[in-house]
Order: sequence, then structure tokens, then C-alpha cells
Amino acid sequence: MMFLLLLVMLTACAAIPQDLSGKMFTFPQQSATALVKLTASGDRFGAVTVCHRSFTDLKRDHALFSLATPSIANELLIFWDETNKEMEPHIKNTKTEYGRWDYKPNMWHSICTTWDSESGLVQMWFDGQPSIRKFITSGSAITGSNIIVLGQEQDAYGGGFDMKQSFVGMMTDVHMWDHTLSACEIHKYVDELNFTPGNVLNWGALEFAISGNVIVEDKLNACY
Repeated sequence: MMFLLLLVMLTACAAIPQDLSGKMFTFPQQSATALVKLTASGDRFGAVTVCHRSFTDLKRDHALFSLATPSIANELLIFWDETNKEMEPHIKNTKTEYGRWDYKPNMWHSICTTWDSESGLVQMWFDGQPSIRKFITSGSAITGSNIIVLGQEQDAYGGGFDMKQSFVGMMTDVHMWDHTLSACEIHKYVDELNFTPGNVLNWGALEFAISGNVIVEDKLNACY
């Protein structure tokens, strides 16, 4: 009985938004079960910006952010293609590619992705450097009950995980907005200045649930 009460309490605590400022998620091993599920504010997005910082030594494909709905597994996916050395944003199962970026292992990288359903244009910012804008898909917003996952790629709604696409490393400062950020706001995020937190996902008030071997730790900071 006490065990069941403790389990209920832990589950309830996991649903309370937490301030993760100065913290990071550590994914310490390749797995098809380790993930963090994030709860978004809202279920309709006509435009989005997603920013995060990640640190890995992987030399294979891996997912950095995965948002799925019941009808579309890759509503919004940010994926590194190791073979072609490309960062690939996917919107509504359609992808485009951005190459020629120095995605070095064993260092922090800040990555932001913007998309607007009216124009259909997607753009990525890698360590503060913008890509060109590319057309990917337009005319339809991201709608429906969403599942957002860090650490795995959803090949099906809430599942279909492949350990060879899993993320191993550290991730922090995950934010999502329901609009495209300006270049100035993105630079403020990259430089860790005073920026407006995400209104869909906010690292300073994040509702999340951990499955498998994922650890919340103090963020690694350089010492001078």
C-alpha cells in the first residue's frame, strides 16, 4: 500500500512544472526506452520556433526533437543525418536538409528551428549562424493531441523507437514558441542573454516525465 502511495506521489510530482534553469537531461547510453516526454501548452501551431542546446559524441544518425500527432509521426522532427552530415528538419513528414555545418562532438551546440505554415518556409540557426530559408510545406498548421519526445525519434505516435536513432549525451534549455522568433531573439537565446522564454515549452517551467535511464543533473559549465 505504501509503495502504491509513493508511486502515485511521484507520478503527480512529475506532472508539476519544474524550473530546470542550470540543469540538463543526461542520456547516458544507447537505448530504445530512455526518453523524456514533454507536455506542450496548446495543440495548434500555425508557426513554431524550437531551440535547444545539446552535447554528444555520437557518430551516427540521431534525433534531437520529435513531435508527433495521431495522424502524422513527423509533425516536427529535428534529426542529424550522419551519413550526409546534414541537419534535417521534418515538418508533416516532409523534410529538407542543411549541410556544411561544423557539428563537432564533445561540445555544446545551440540549435534553433523556425517554420511558418503560411509561407511554408523553414530556417535553422546553428550556434547563432542562420541557414537560408527553404520551402518545406504550407497551408496547414500542426494540429491535434501532440506527444513531444527528447531522446528518441517517434516512427509512430508515442512509439516506434529505434535505439540506433536514439540520442546519447546531454540536452538543456529546451524552449518552444508558437511563432517564429526574430533574429535578435534567437541571438539572445544563443548568447544566454535575457530572452523571452517559450510559451509552448519553457525550460524554466517545464512539465515532463522521464522513462528509462535519463538523469537530471547540474549543467556543465566552463570554469575560468
